[in-house]
Amino acid sequence: DGASWHTNDIAEPFSNVSIIKIPPYSPELNPIEQVWSWLRQHSLANQSFTDYEDIVEKVCKAWNRFLDSTDRVSKMCTREWINLTS
Repeated sequence: DGASWHTNDIAEPFSNVSIIKIPPYSPELNPIEQVWSWLRQHSLANQSFTDYEDIVEKVCKAWNRFLDSTDRVSKMCTREWINLTS
């Protein structure tokens, strides 16, 4: 999205991380947006929370449920049509 705090190259020291610049206003290209959508649809929709700790507990449970399927994680975080170039 071009925000300065999102363009900081903190991943540069890591040789196993590829930085992919995405165009502004493109949440469909950002894998974490797909993850949040899945969490809302499958675990967090139509719930009320009693307090902050309840939110953290339910989100952590939802996150762990999401991570139970490595295939699901791979599919959501992979874009087969994207060509990485250095």
